Amino acid sequence: MTTTPFQVTTPRLTIPVGPDDHTSGPAGAPVSLVEYGDFQCPYCAMAHAILHDLLRLRRETVRYTFRHFPLTNVHPYADLAAEVAEAAAVRGAFWPMRDWLFANQSGINPRRLMVGVERLGLPSAEVGDEVGAHLYLDRVRRDLVGGVRSGVGGTPTFFVNGVRHDGGYSVDDLLEAVDRAAEATTSVPHRGGHTL
Repeated sequence: MTTTPFQVTTPRLTIPVGPDDHTSGPAGAPVSLVEYGDFQCPYCAMAHAILHDLLRLRRETVRYTFRHFPLTNVHPYADLAAEVAEAAAVRGAFWPMRDWLFANQSGINPRRLMVGVERLGLPSAEVGDEVGAHLYLDRVRRDLVGGVRSGVGGTPTFFVNGVRHDGGYSVDDLLEAVDRAAEATTSVPHRGGHTL
């Protein structure tokens, strides 16, 4: 009896970055960095600060995308926070809301979320009605399902040029992954001839 060797493959992003995604950075950047995150996850909050440094250091190299992956079994308001972020996005304020959510993560609850909406100068009554009607829940769920299909099991999870990054997410770890991916996209494969 022969056995086939088991081949391990690194999970890949199944849904490419598109116009509905929340992206930041140059459109033609050589590196696409996609994060699946949860606004109540303390590790995502740590990564948030690290990403600020990374994106400052590699401003022209990286196009960053944030996607929702609320872990509602451990973070009861993660869905709600993601919906509030989507309501802010409709009003052109996704990134400031994302920053506020991570900065105020420890006190996230329905009332506190509306404080964040007001602090950003957004119409709290409108946002409250939209979130109460779960107007943006399908959008959040679409990210979540795409993450599951891409092999996301926890947060934060990063994909560098479509391949899941299974290393750490310190500044040095992410810089190394980004630089390696940038180098791979700019290097031209050598096509040598045969020698006799």
